[in-house]
Amino acid sequence: MPGLLRGVARTAVVAGTATAVSNRVSRRQAGRWATQDDQAAAQQQQQYAAAPAPAPAAAPPMADDMSSKIDQLKELGALKEQGILTEAEFAAQKSKILGS
Repeated sequence: MPGLLRGVARTAVVAGTATAVSNRVSRRQAGRWATQDDQAAAQQQQQYAAAPAPAPAAAPPMADDMSSKIDQLKELGALKEQGILTEAEFAAQKSKILGS
């Protein structure tokens, strides 16, 4: 009986040690995976932050817009002077161009 008891005790010690080592390895792996996940998340955030935001639509420059309106008004004036447009037609087109 003492030999049997000694065998059971030895098995218990080996099994307990194996369980402790296995648990420790599992905890270390979980910690490494968590660190890797954190690093991957940080890299993704950096990539999203580094990506340039789409540029807002640029408004047409005021100088070009104004010169275009002036050119159109000059053409209307020329058409009026030639007698192609009446005073009423000239006024209507002028108000369209000026937006009033």
